[in-house]
Amino acid sequence: MAQAQKLPKKKDILAKMTVTNDYFMKTWPDPGKEITTNITRPSNIWTRAVYYEGLMALHGIDKQKRYYDYAVEWGDKHKWGLRGGVKTRNADNQCCGQTYLDLYEIDPKPERIRDIKESIDLMVQSDKIDDWNWIDALQMAMPVFAKLGVIYKDDKYFEKMYQIYNYSKLTHGGKGLYNPQDALWWRDKDFVPPYKEPNGEDCYWSRGNGWVVAALVRVLEIMPKNAPHRDEYQKTYLEMIKALPPLQREDGFWNVSLHDPTNFGGKETSGTALFVYGMAWGINNGLLEAKVYKPVITKAWNAMSKEAVHPNGFLGFVQGTGKEPKDGQPVTFTSKPDFEDYGLGCFLLAGTELYKMK
Repeated sequence: MAQAQKLPKKKDILAKMTVTNDYFMKTWPDPGKEITTNITRPSNIWTRAVYYEGLMALHGIDKQKRYYDYAVEWGDKHKWGLRGGVKTRNADNQCCGQTYLDLYEIDPKPERIRDIKESIDLMVQSDKIDDWNWIDALQMAMPVFAKLGVIYKDDKYFEKMYQIYNYSKLTHGGKGLYNPQDALWWRDKDFVPPYKEPNGEDCYWSRGNGWVVAALVRVLEIMPKNAPHRDEYQKTYLEMIKALPPLQREDGFWNVSLHDPTNFGGKETSGTALFVYGMAWGINNGLLEAKVYKPVITKAWNAMSKEAVHPNGFLGFVQGTGKEPKDGQPVTFTSKPDFEDYGLGCFLLAGTELYKMK
């Protein structure tokens, strides 16, 4: 039974995060170095930006100067710019802005906020609201809008964020990408019904739904209590979180396909970590009952830390990039995803919230 497991001591949770993060920093000593997989990309893309979200969270509980310096060097080497320039409307390209803005709040140098603010301002000034047609986009961009709304005390950022979010939720794909019946999201229009998984169920991709959980958590964390539309984000967050415990595997992980364990079923770290992050944050912020959710996240964290973390800090069972269960397979203890940064970012987000638990 899940209740039989105990959450490790804080120092042990921190040790797992430290070993995984140290492995990454040793592997990537130069934060400006391009990433080459099928093609070569600049290292301010979304995959690396998610890692830095996790690193900044880790820095929040373990203020090592080397973490801060590593993040600042990443910003400096990219001139605090965005892939695609300031005119980009692509959420993936804007994700780096989350860390730029975190660093700006620590040391408000104008270059840290300049490009990301200009990019978001161009979106705020336009009438277009259909940009986020895949659910990952919510995590990549919503926290940037929320943070700018707070820094400038201007509701226009909250309003524009809500318009684009709501279009994703209620309109994209025909009737929106959120299914309130199952309290889960289809990844994009390719997966709305009549699309079915091999077992006849709807396709709800684990990491995709994890991105939405993270988006809602980060926005709720950033926005003031009286910010517009906050109640709507909280309501959807609570609906989603409630749907997840019954879908957890016996071993503590979640499958890549939440409603079809026969479709590439197996342990997967990134989606699991994002769900742990979302639930731990909810307990820490008084939105979830600890007695209900603590056993769920304890089981998940213990599974990840025992079965996914290699002795040298490499993180296993991370599905590579894609949009559905079959992508990036096979997912195993030793398989290397095409990018080994975002899985660690998700793991660090989860660990930091667990570390904060009473």
